[in-house]
Amino acid sequence: MELPNNDIGEKNREALAAQAHIWNQIFNFISSMSLKCAIQLGIPDIIHSHGRPMTLSDLVDALSINNNNAKIQDCVYRLMRILIQAGFFIQENEGYLLTPTSRLLLKDDPMSMIPFLQLQLDPIMMSPWHYLSKWFQNEDSTPFLTAHGKPLYEYAEKEPKFSCLFNEAMATDAQFVASVMTEHCKGVFEGLKSLVDVGGGNGALTKAFADAFPQINFTVFDLPHVIEECDEGIKNLTYVGGDMFKSIPSANAILLKV
Repeated sequence: MELPNNDIGEKNREALAAQAHIWNQIFNFISSMSLKCAIQLGIPDIIHSHGRPMTLSDLVDALSINNNNAKIQDCVYRLMRILIQAGFFIQENEGYLLTPTSRLLLKDDPMSMIPFLQLQLDPIMMSPWHYLSKWFQNEDSTPFLTAHGKPLYEYAEKEPKFSCLFNEAMATDAQFVASVMTEHCKGVFEGLKSLVDVGGGNGALTKAFADAFPQINFTVFDLPHVIEECDEGIKNLTYVGGDMFKSIPSANAILLKV
């Protein structure tokens, strides 16, 4: 029998609210892990390619999953409920549709945030959070160092796969930033003859600037292992390897994207 709210007492209401708040914090990871699962299964692209509201049964049939599992449709339904609640999809009578948010999770979208999501939710990047209390108790510079025994950039130098993932993630918003700056902030580039992009990664952002301002000589400056495979196919763009904490190439202006 359900008790009226007034019968449980003020202290009990406060205790229940406090408990619920703690539970919400504990299980916050479910949304991000469900989103990671959706990306790995390709759900946004599958729904997008379907071209119309996609029913649960059509979605299950399209997924590369174990369809022999009798409960799999119910599991996908529960996954989609979580993602709808989080605002990544909507459900109409006919089926599932994308939202403006999930459109940023399409593989071929110029502003796709998939690489950034894959980096931040990768076990390598999640692990330092499990070492946060140990980091407070030691003298390491970062929790990443505590977790992996090396600073992030040194770790990336020895792990090409992680380095590639990191650089792709850092370039996720390059096209958007470049379009805004070249269209609405042209004055920033007036009078410049040279600009160095410090920590420019694979040069995605600087390439857009180099195309938009051919009269300026651009330099992408990053660690040697980051730029060693970068393509120097643009006349007014060069790549230089080095350590920003030791020296930076000379230029009229410095770009430091944070």
